[in-house]
Amino acid sequence: MARKKQFKTEMISDKDGIRFATPEPVAEYRAKRLQCKTIADISCGIGGQALFFARYCDFVYAIEIDPKKIAFAKKNAKVMGVDNIEFIAGDALSSEVIGKLPKLDVVFSDPARPPTEKERSIDNLSPSIPEVMKAYAGISSNFAFEAPPQLSPEKIPFDCEREYMSLEGKLNRLNLYFGELKKADVSAVALPGSNIIRKTGNIEPVRKVEESALYAYEPEECVIKAGLLEQLVAELKKESDDISIFDIDGKRTLLCSKSEIQNSLFKNRYKRLLVTDTNYSQVNSYLRKNSFGKVIVRAAIDPEKYWNVRNELENGLNGERKAHLFVKDEKAILYEVLD
Repeated sequence: MARKKQFKTEMISDKDGIRFATPEPVAEYRAKRLQCKTIADISCGIGGQALFFARYCDFVYAIEIDPKKIAFAKKNAKVMGVDNIEFIAGDALSSEVIGKLPKLDVVFSDPARPPTEKERSIDNLSPSIPEVMKAYAGISSNFAFEAPPQLSPEKIPFDCEREYMSLEGKLNRLNLYFGELKKADVSAVALPGSNIIRKTGNIEPVRKVEESALYAYEPEECVIKAGLLEQLVAELKKESDDISIFDIDGKRTLLCSKSEIQNSLFKNRYKRLLVTDTNYSQVNSYLRKNSFGKVIVRAAIDPEKYWNVRNELENGLNGERKAHLFVKDEKAILYEVLD
């Protein structure tokens, strides 16, 4: 099910337009990064991104092939009092549309893609990245594209910056930057806010541990997807030399340290409460004695057994505290989120 989009000003659209609209924190971040005099927004949809470009750029050309969507985009611009956008209905790759455009500082494209596909592919974007860059080469050298964030690096055969983005703790977007817009080979940004990390060069090997220290930290999903975990550790070492990587299983990795640290690229910060064998009745006893009321199970458990485990852990709990349970090598590790 598509997540409901929240707009400070309600967007005018049908259900399909809202479903694929750009969330405001994403739209504002990209508008700030691409701030310039003139920008074209290809496949602008109902105008969510174009309206934010209009806040930070002098003039926006918003292009959309679907007449229904561009009608909604025009209405949204009027409702919000935005008048520095020219809406163009038509095929963004056609000479007729391109002929209406001046020299552009930036071309941004959020191409259409199949709603569902077994495996995301850069080749299924429409219009494709090579097509757009070829068609607009005469009027701009700086391009930015949105691509499926599930794509692995080897499936992006371009000289560009890959910027993975998390929104409220979940992997949300992948932005590709070309030309002068490229600031690094790969980067990660966590929203809301502008918490950014970029690959800077060779990183010394990072120490890995088999047991968690007193404090543990869950990195933002964008950092993991971007392959920048060791880069993050290198930056954290400037503040705390005892930071290390704690691999739990194939899907879960934490950072840990003996002393408490903070960083804007942590999704969660934890304090370790208990390490024991996977004896869930023993864990339950600890939870009841310490006023816990809920357990978030963060372990590779057979789906058919999940609720049996969850019910055993939460049996008789009536407190206000919430615990997070991880399992590594048949050991149950209980954490609580730090404020």
